[in-house]
Amino acid sequence: MKSGWLGLLLAMSALGAPAAFAAADAAAAAPTTVIVLGVDHAAQLVSERDRPALLDAFLDRAKPDAICIERTPEAFARGDFYEFTYEAQDVAVPFARRRGIELCPIDWEPPVEDQRLGFGLALDAPPELRPLNGMFGFLSFAAPSLQRDLFHADDPAKLEKVTNWAATPAAKARHDLPRRLYLYRTYLQAQRVAAAARAHPGGRVVVVVGEFHKRDIEAILADEPGLRLVQPSSLGRPSEAEAAAHDRPEYQAAIAGFNLLGVQAASGAVDYAFVGRALAALEAGGATPQTRLLRVRLELRQGRIARAEAIARYGAIAAEAGAARFGWTGVKDAGRVDSWFDPFGNLDVRRRALLEAARETLAQGDAAAASVLLDQCAAGLSPRQQEQLRGYWRRDIEPRERS
Repeated sequence: MKSGWLGLLLAMSALGAPAAFAAADAAAAAPTTVIVLGVDHAAQLVSERDRPALLDAFLDRAKPDAICIERTPEAFARGDFYEFTYEAQDVAVPFARRRGIELCPIDWEPPVEDQRLGFGLALDAPPELRPLNGMFGFLSFAAPSLQRDLFHADDPAKLEKVTNWAATPAAKARHDLPRRLYLYRTYLQAQRVAAAARAHPGGRVVVVVGEFHKRDIEAILADEPGLRLVQPSSLGRPSEAEAAAHDRPEYQAAIAGFNLLGVQAASGAVDYAFVGRALAALEAGGATPQTRLLRVRLELRQGRIARAEAIARYGAIAAEAGAARFGWTGVKDAGRVDSWFDPFGNLDVRRRALLEAARETLAQGDAAAASVLLDQCAAGLSPRQQEQLRGYWRRDIEPRERS
């Protein structure tokens, strides 16, 4: 006879946990509609067919009683989000709070001690200088992401790669921790979605979650009593007019900033027509130091102005910007100079103008003048921020602009 944890787990498996704990009358209650929208984290910033205003309009069309987001309840209670989940903290959460809709954090992650034991590091602690690629690397997207659609993840064929990965143990068991954690994490996500659904019998729950979790969550919930799964695309795509009505200055600033100032700008994968429309909409609210800087950067990237003109305009912006800040930065740790999206994301507009002037001055071959501008940019930053600023400059800008 089995005993202890093993016996308990085998017994629960035979009963079909969590069915062992389900309320007896769950099936009799009015079914709750659950809509799992699979997203590519922050891809809304590069694809016009998946842009923030479109997500905002979709949430409005779905009329949810609750919105589930990808963050642990403990972190959410602290106002702490993953750096990369733009669609959560910058779209879904503000939308829900504007409408008085309940927010349900559904994620799970291992304790930091277990992260260090399994991976040798804490997964939410980037190094002082983030690498350009790989673990903790800056976020950027390849060209295919520019065509991503809001309902991309509704097609099972587009998620076949992760489905196969989740079902296939690693060749060596010692390398199988990521897959095993993924399965456990997604299972608990599904249970938290089910709990949210039970709290809104007969209502509607929208889940905004990374697309890699979508199919497994749906499979786990498929036989959940009192729950009805509906594909997001069945609600219909919001029209362009609806999306326009849901556009907001902070969305426009995020699109322009990410594509023009972050590492995405150097990726070669930028939809300048999309970015131009976002910037024009932002400018329609009035010219500001932010919009002037973004306009210079856009025109320079498109080859519409010469480097000398850009330097002069950056200088004028720096002289007039005062304490102006950007409308969106993606910064999580205000003690750093960077964000997940941009090595210099925490600079204000004046300092960013000085930095961009230094970059272009160096590219013109005047290293001494560029150094003066960089010193002006660094003045007033904390010692840590100055070290990061100069570290990214030496590593990422000097080699590129001198070449």
